Amino acid sequence: MRADLRFYAELKDFLALKRRSGTVAHTFRVPGSVKDVIESYGVPHTEVDVILANGESVDFSYRVCDGDRISIYPVFEAFEVTSLVRVRPKPLREVRFVLDGHVGKLARRLRLLGFDTRYANDPSDDALVDISTSERRILLTRDLALLKRRAVTHGYFVRSTNSDEQVGEIIRRFQLVDRIDPFTRCLSCNGLLERVEKTAIAHRLPPKTRELYDRYRMCTTCRRIYWRGAHHPSLDRIIAAARGAESQSEGA
Repeated sequence: MRADLRFYAELKDFLALKRRSGTVAHTFRVPGSVKDVIESYGVPHTEVDVILANGESVDFSYRVCDGDRISIYPVFEAFEVTSLVRVRPKPLREVRFVLDGHVGKLARRLRLLGFDTRYANDPSDDALVDISTSERRILLTRDLALLKRRAVTHGYFVRSTNSDEQVGEIIRRFQLVDRIDPFTRCLSCNGLLERVEKTAIAHRLPPKTRELYDRYRMCTTCRRIYWRGAHHPSLDRIIAAARGAESQSEGA
């Protein structure tokens, strides 16, 4: 038996080089679910939003039959596809993330931009999936097998391996430019930052810092103190690049 599959847009990134055209002749003996068929070619279900079987909208449970023509489309977070069956839950109203060990540097940059971002160096896959589902967080990873877990409803495969490029990728993918709120989260623990009077923390400051700076913020969770030190120009560059991410995409 045979079914013709057609993967669209960025879904083709997951296919083997010989299939990068997006067209796949799928041969099989026993009909299986379209979800299993799609993932057998390396495409996580979290990247798929709409599936058409012979021109009709179907969900992941559809059984692929001999002669089927299957069209698979990527996630349309920015569009309302009312006339079709969306195979994933609706986009989360509050964008929050959980990251695995493959994208640790990205976690600090997302926190710098003000996004609620859970991260630990060596969490188990089970723990990541549990955090993603129970706390309604988008799972960001470069582990395809993790995104193929059935329990994961909101996840994204980070394409770039460069942490600076990854920031722009996430900002564009989830359309987050208008939600950037820098210097509001702790880079270490993800806690919220609040302004604090210098007199209240003077005893904790290095003498030179106490002399040069007057404005401070402190994490409400771990009590770490922040100020605009010599490292701030590099942080400002990351923020400026993130804010320009969507315009860079439009000009590409």
